[in-house]
Amino acid sequence: MNPTLRALTAAILVVALYGAAVAKLPAPPPLTEEQKTAAEAKKAKDAAAAEATKQQQARAEDRVAAKYIAEQKAKGVAVTPQMGPTAGTTGGPPPGVTAVKIGPPPGAAPAAGTSNGASSPAAGTSGGASSPAATSTGNKSTGTTSTGNTPPGTTR
Repeated sequence: MNPTLRALTAAILVVALYGAAVAKLPAPPPLTEEQKTAAEAKKAKDAAAAEATKQQQARAEDRVAAKYIAEQKAKGVAVTPQMGPTAGTTGGPPPGVTAVKIGPPPGAAPAAGTSNGASSPAAGTSGGASSPAATSTGNKSTGTTSTGNTPPGTTR
């Protein structure tokens, strides 16, 4: 008999016997009240440990940031940290997210190929302008701007 066929036959036999053995295992018994309370206590203990780990991580990150800022200050470099709201505050964007307004520099003339937002049905988009100089188009109805490489119908 071919060695490949022997190996294939042995593999099929192992899979079939494993399936039969697993199928005969009894279902686990239902949890008792003591087991349920122990599981709840374990869950609470794990949540407390996770919160403690999270706080330790935050303190370590604060220490590293403070050390970096002190080192840069000693070198004469002004560092302004870009930190999000602390854990105690509510509302606002999530930590690490900053709002960025994209548009032309103050006093710059509009680039060629941009729309004023009044004549185009897709106001506020570049409409597929192929010019890389098309940096901003205005949407007067919502006051938003978008860049020339943003897909039509999206705003920033």
